[in-house]
Formats: sequence, C-alpha cells, structure tokens
Amino acid sequence: MVAANSNTPSDFIRSTIADDLETGKFEGRVVTRFPPEPNGYLHIGHAKSICLNFGIADEHANAVCHLRFDDTNPNREDEEFVMSIQEDVKWLGFDWADHLYFASDYFEELYQFAIELIKLEKAYVDSLTSEQIRVNRGTLTSPGQDSPYRNRSVEENLELFYRMKSGEFADGEHVLRAKIDMSSPNINMRDPTLYRIRKVDHQRTGDKWCIYPMYDFAHGLSDSLEKITHSLCTLEFEDHRPLYDWFIDALNVYHPQQIEFARLNISHTVLSKRKLRYLVEAGLVSGWDDPRMPTLSGLRRRGYTPQSIRNFCDRIGVAKRDTTVDVALLEHCLREDLNQNAPRVMGVLRPLKVIIDNYPEGKTEQLEAVNNPEKPEEGTRFVSFGRTLFIDQGDFLEDPPRKFYRLSPDMEVRLRYGYLITCVGVVKDPETGNVVEVHCTYDPESRGGTAPDGRRVRGTIHWVSGEDSIPAEIRLYDYLFEENDTAEDVIGDGAGNGINPDSLSIIEDARVESSLSKVSGGDIYQFEREGYFVVDTVEHDAGHLVFNRAVSLRDTWARVQRNQE
Repeated sequence: MVAANSNTPSDFIRSTIADDLETGKFEGRVVTRFPPEPNGYLHIGHAKSICLNFGIADEHANAVCHLRFDDTNPNREDEEFVMSIQEDVKWLGFDWADHLYFASDYFEELYQFAIELIKLEKAYVDSLTSEQIRVNRGTLTSPGQDSPYRNRSVEENLELFYRMKSGEFADGEHVLRAKIDMSSPNINMRDPTLYRIRKVDHQRTGDKWCIYPMYDFAHGLSDSLEKITHSLCTLEFEDHRPLYDWFIDALNVYHPQQIEFARLNISHTVLSKRKLRYLVEAGLVSGWDDPRMPTLSGLRRRGYTPQSIRNFCDRIGVAKRDTTVDVALLEHCLREDLNQNAPRVMGVLRPLKVIIDNYPEGKTEQLEAVNNPEKPEEGTRFVSFGRTLFIDQGDFLEDPPRKFYRLSPDMEVRLRYGYLITCVGVVKDPETGNVVEVHCTYDPESRGGTAPDGRRVRGTIHWVSGEDSIPAEIRLYDYLFEENDTAEDVIGDGAGNGINPDSLSIIEDARVESSLSKVSGGDIYQFEREGYFVVDTVEHDAGHLVFNRAVSLRDTWARVQRNQE
C-alpha cells in the first residue's frame, strides 16, 4: 500500500478508531473495506470512500482494507464493471494485496444464516405480491400490517425456502422476510425482505442459485464473516444501521461497528450510478469513460491525476452532514498538481497565419524554451522559428479596445521565447472580410524577448512554427449540465433536458509544436496561456493527435478564496 499521509487531518471516524484502539476494542485490530456493487463504473464520490477506507488502513500498523464486490444482484452486474473497479482503485494508488472478496463467495453461508433465522422463528416465507408487501408496509406516519403468512410454522417455512432454492417457483412468487416489527417507526425494520427469486445466471456462480440475498442482509453478514472492525458507510445507510445490527445480533455472530459519514455531492454533477447509466444508455455521452462524466475512468481520460483526486478528498474531509462541494475546488486541486508537474509546450487552438516580412527567406533558427519553470531540473527544449508562424486568432484584433495588449496594427508584442514583432498589415478574405493573414516585422536584436534599447513592450503571446508545427484535434469540455440545480432533475426524463449543448467543442485544425510528435495516450501538458491538456487514451494515434482539455488556467476557486479573506 501507499505510504501514510502524515498531513491527513483527524476526523470523527479516525477519532473513533483511535478510541477503540486505546480501549482494546476488536483486540487492537483495524480492518476496513470498500464494498462496491459491480453494476457500473466508479465515480468521484466513490473516490472519497476509497481514500477513507484504504487511507485509514495505511495509517495503522498491521491494518488492512478489503476490496469486496457486493455482487448479490445478477440483473445489472457484469465482469466489465469488476475489472474497471479494480483498475480505478489501483490507479488511485491503493492495493488490497490478497484481500479481494466477493459477496457471492458467501452465498452458501448466507443461505445457512437464513435457515438459522427461520429456525429461530425470526424469518418467514411470504407469498404476498411485491405490491401487497409495499402497501402493507405502511408509511412514515402509519404502521404496517402483518402479512397473513407471518405465522407460518418453522417446518412450513423451511420447506418453502428449500423449494425456492430448488427453483420450483417463479420470480416473485415467494420471498423470505425477517420477522421484526411491522409497527416500527423505522420502515426498514418492518419485516424486510431477505431473499427473492431471480432465475438469472450470476456472472460468477452461473445457474447454481436462483435465490439471491438482499443487500441489507448480505452486507452486514459479509462484514461479519470477514471480521471487519469498522464498516464505513455513507449517511443514507444510517437508517439501515438498526437492521445491520439486528441481523448480526439475532444470529449471535461477530459484530463490526457501522459508522456513517456524509456522501460527496459536487455542483454541476450527478453522482448516482443509476443516473450515470441512463446517460450512457440514452447516448447522451459516448460511454462510461466520456471525459464529461464524473466516473474515475472519465476523469482519468479528461486528464485528472490520482494525486489531484486524493488531495481533493483530503481537503473536503469527512463530515457527519451532507453538503455540496463546488466543482471549482476539484478543478483547483488538478491545477495545483499539474502546475507543479506538467511540462510546458506551445499550442495554437485557432491558428492565424503570421508572415514576418523582414525575416530572411528560408532561414530557420532554434529558440530555447523552458520545460517547466516549477522544476528547473527538467531543463529546456528547442522550438523552431522562421518567417511563417501561427498565433491564436484571439491574440489579434484589427480594431482593438483600450488595454488590449496583444497584436494589432502598429502594435508591438513579444513572442514567447522569441522576438519582438510589430504588425504592419493584414490580408482579408474577400468574401467574408475576415483577417486570414497578418504581416509583421521583427526586431532582430530582441531575441529572447528583450528590447535592446530598453523600450517597454506590455504584451506577450504564444505561437508555433509555420514550418514544422503539427496539426492536432483539440476537445474542449464544459459542465455536462447547464444549471447546477437541474443536474438531478434531467436524468430519467427521457428528453435530456438540461444537458449543456456546449459541453463538448471540437477544434479540428489546431497546431502544436513539433516536440509533441511522439506523445502517448495519457501524457499531460500545459499549453502556455491556454490550459492543461491530456493526450486522449482512446482516439489518439500517431497520425491523429487528439488532446482533451483537462482544465483551464483560470482558477475560479482560488479567486473565491481570495475574496473571502
């Protein structure tokens, strides 16, 4: 496992564990688990749980964190999701070693637990329909009603349960329910279902089983079987904790401690596998790894780094109450990491040709450029300079406003790592009137961007060579949802209302410096003055450079923080 982070702040969960260690609870052991259901790809919300569970294990000697797949529902689960989850956990920097488990490994033990509950007269086979069970359960303000099958004898319940397992009944014909309290103020305690019939092959057990345990029943008992000490869950499971405890106490087996913490909510983002699945299946995104998706695979393809996500999880901390975190903080954490580690290059997203009239025809020279000002040890590279260049269209205006310190007629600017140039003319498209070519002169004594006479030049712009720059496709991403408060509402309406139509913009004719001719998928760079860009891992190849913008240079979160000081 990765080394413990000495800067990890304390929180109520870590304080509870420290107290337990001091009092000798669980014999001084710390065993946590990350238990995803393999019915989709992990998202940024899961990263919080991963960092918490594996992080706590890293912070204590001889502690371990299990990776367990709660694969009790074969209808939606798939080996693809199992593999992607393992990849994501490893990508974040964590390792479960030999502690990889599946709830399906415990199907026989869980089945025997169910039989034991029947024998203890704490479970019964119910023959009501699912709708009847729902109605009889009551509401938050009215108690439930006992099923007419609640008082079946132990012998009858055992016989029916055996027959359920043997496949004699159709889906939904019977269920096994716990016998608890139909008048409990906690609806979860009103005779919850333990087993249902599902004549569906399981991705690991095949057709061996046709009855499958419900999550609430399987989860806590799987924790018990694995001797988990601290079962860390999000707040939506707080009302389920009495049920978690009831199963374990009723069976008199090893008892882990469930502790709930606030789930992660992020502005402009949906963190629900069901809703993310809808986006994929409705074709509103290209797949689970679409860079606009909050899945870890999508964020990875977008250019997010493991360290930036771990830093984000550290910053938001662990709380007892749900809040919504501004997505700007996540972007800030990425900028912090990439500012330190991403090599600098120059890329022109919307090229405008520049001809330097007084630069010798056929001459080319190599100008030295810094690879990373944050890491001088990474040295320099050379970029080609010649008579023809490309600058960004936004860096030239024929009729500029006040305080426009970029290129315009008769204005002098500095070319990054290059020379001072002055605009002396333009060429326009006769049909549109748009400027298609800018003519300039350069000061041959200003190599490196310094005026020999000391004159002040306020503007600096980036550029690429017209001779050896290479074409690239640039994909600019924005929030998938137009408004933060509609993100949850648009999912499932079948129309895609609220989806931002500008969440993806593709620039097909960008130009980048020649040093990027041999990049690999996943390589990340700062395009100076433009932002941070990652080589796409899916559609990039040697003949087709594709860069995804990970994040812009403008740091909204940092500005917010400064304004609050």
